[in-house]
Amino acid sequence: MRLLTYSLLLLLGIASCAQSQSSTQTAPAEKAVTQLPASAKKENLAVATFAGGCFWCTEEAAEKLKGVHEVISGYTGGHTANPTYEEVSTGTTGHAEAVQIYYDSTVVSYNTLLEAFFAAHDPTTLNRQGPDVGTQYRSAIFYSTPQQKAQIDAYLKKLNATRAFQAPIVTQVAPLTEFYPAEEEHQDFYRHNPNNPYMRAVSKPKLEKFKEKMEGKLKE
Repeated sequence: MRLLTYSLLLLLGIASCAQSQSSTQTAPAEKAVTQLPASAKKENLAVATFAGGCFWCTEEAAEKLKGVHEVISGYTGGHTANPTYEEVSTGTTGHAEAVQIYYDSTVVSYNTLLEAFFAAHDPTTLNRQGPDVGTQYRSAIFYSTPQQKAQIDAYLKKLNATRAFQAPIVTQVAPLTEFYPAEEEHQDFYRHNPNNPYMRAVSKPKLEKFKEKMEGKLKE
């Protein structure tokens, strides 16, 4: 079924997240962000970093959760400083398209964010999410504290023990290094581009399934 969907997307000319934005010229990303912004510190917000395929959809899913104040799309896990969208899309910089989630831990727990992360994408496909293929679309969790690492390990152990997925989970778990915010046009992309062919064919169906799985934990 996935191959059939991929073939249909190819015929429609919307084979991937990168191709859907290929005509857009982008500027270099801003300075790397490795700490909470001052506004987040003031509000005592925590931060979580996830990669689950094209960040347009990952960002929109995270934004819908209760307790989430802000989500920033960007790039992390690579070896090139200040990468652009075009560079990351080649798969040669080592980065994953990722999101940083700033959240109120008194409203939503890190465990709930993990639940949402695994509900929003397929963690069993190596370096691929649907029509998006490449290491930049890998499933990954980047931890910034020992506590986050322990919670990730425990959650993965539970998923594996209950065989929550039909195939083995291939999600990468790695320490957070530099996080580079993506160019401005990639922030809140789903909301600003509802008629984008990729949004209609790929992101919207994924989001509808996500909302069903996370019912009761979403903003009204």
